[in-house]
Amino acid sequence: MVVMRSVMYTPGNNYRMIQKMPSLHADVLVPDIEDSVPPEEKETARFIVRDAIPSLAKSGSLVYVRINDWRTGLTEDDLEAIVQKGLDGVVLAKTESKEDVTRLDEKLTALEKERGLKQGSIAIQLLIETAKGVINAYESAIASERVNSLVFGAVDYTRDMRITLTKEGGEILVSRCQTAVAARAAGHIAIDPPYPAFRDTEGFIKDSKAGRQLGFEGRMLIHPSQIEPSHEAYSPTKEQIEYAKEVVSVFEDGMKKGLASVNLRGQMLDIAVYRTQQDTLAAAEAVEAWLKEKEERKKQWE
Repeated sequence: MVVMRSVMYTPGNNYRMIQKMPSLHADVLVPDIEDSVPPEEKETARFIVRDAIPSLAKSGSLVYVRINDWRTGLTEDDLEAIVQKGLDGVVLAKTESKEDVTRLDEKLTALEKERGLKQGSIAIQLLIETAKGVINAYESAIASERVNSLVFGAVDYTRDMRITLTKEGGEILVSRCQTAVAARAAGHIAIDPPYPAFRDTEGFIKDSKAGRQLGFEGRMLIHPSQIEPSHEAYSPTKEQIEYAKEVVSVFEDGMKKGLASVNLRGQMLDIAVYRTQQDTLAAAEAVEAWLKEKEERKKQWE
């Protein structure tokens, strides 16, 4: 199970910020060569990101790069620059169809073969940020076995819809939900869009927990101060884990006695509740396993 509680973005043309990225403790580090980089800086960003990938990988975090979408004519050059050992995945901006995904899959396969990398080792994260992208999200999500996550991009989505993005976010709720449902239906992780007010930690946690209730399991971040709050929002709490353990224990004792439901302090627990709490424990175990894996990933570069 992939853990992506925090997906930290940094402009790829900002050498100083890219150099600081390995010190961050995000689950996923994403140097960006798409919208945060002006057109005249794209080539510079490619070189900076290309050279930075090994040092980013040494941090143990997953390393993804956001690339420009196919309609820009820049995607091929982005991929030629960045595909190498240490790159775990690419984020395809403005994904709108399964053809966008299969084309990317084919290019990655060719580059992996050319550069002696394990076939299928580079994952794909889809950035869903247009009306067409939302409508086709599920088809895009199942177009390649490389796909493991979908990100909802609120800013470009609202621009495409000719509406204004507000702090309350009522205007994006339906498509935000559709993206999460498409990701879940495909068996992938749903990643929530950025929360721009990075100094508003309370608001960030509140909004992230609301997103968690919609099915999102991580968040795209724009400032390092959001990393730890994101881990808090998308990880089971100690209280949730303890309750889950109690429910699982009590229900399993009941099953041994031939019962399909049991009473826990005046609350009836059935198989659906039991499975939900099993999922909570699985999520907690996945986070713990990921932290151990992260340490092992560091050792591979020593």
